[in-house]
Amino acid sequence: MSLLIPLYVHPAEDPGAWHRLITAADRTYGVVLNPANGPGEAPDPAFVAVAGALRTAGARLLGYVDTDYGTRAAAEVAEDALRHRQWYGADGCFLDQVSSAATELPAYRALVRALRRRGSAPVVLNPGVHPAPGYARIADLVVTFEGPWSVYVSAFRRPDWTLRYRPERFCHLVYGVPKALSPLAVRTARERGAAVSGPVTGGPPNPWARLTPVLTGVEP
Repeated sequence: MSLLIPLYVHPAEDPGAWHRLITAADRTYGVVLNPANGPGEAPDPAFVAVAGALRTAGARLLGYVDTDYGTRAAAEVAEDALRHRQWYGADGCFLDQVSSAATELPAYRALVRALRRRGSAPVVLNPGVHPAPGYARIADLVVTFEGPWSVYVSAFRRPDWTLRYRPERFCHLVYGVPKALSPLAVRTARERGAAVSGPVTGGPPNPWARLTPVLTGVEP
């Protein structure tokens, strides 16, 4: 099973969720670490501990970095990615709030190349919608849907260009999924060309504060 796990809750606030994630680490595509909307200003001992446990369990760690739709300086993004690697042992990075516009593609291409040269792999891009086709060529994984279950089941449309890529290159992050329908959400993502997914039951303002019930069968 390929589950992308953004678990945006502090380990001290919900240690049980992190423990369940660690015990099921082998079922994940990757775990997104997000101590402070990024790596923070200094290492967080609680995240250092869970990151070490996740690595031991075989999880691939992705450091969360906000690109602010291309307005953040590339040097700041690269510095955040470096801190994730140095402090938490992150393998790659999860670039959030990525632009979907073709006009921003050259800047993101240069950014991804720079991150890879500095050791980040894989690089996941999250525009949350289907971006201009070129984004799929520069990323290891692209999140082409991030939104509520109600929209996912009623208004999702897959553009033809995605058919040129393997499903392993795409991810759908769906929140507000009824617990009983979480396995269906995974199957639906596969049917829609995304081999990686991460359905959760939570909702705004932070849907990712809960662990997906698909991973453990238990929802806090």
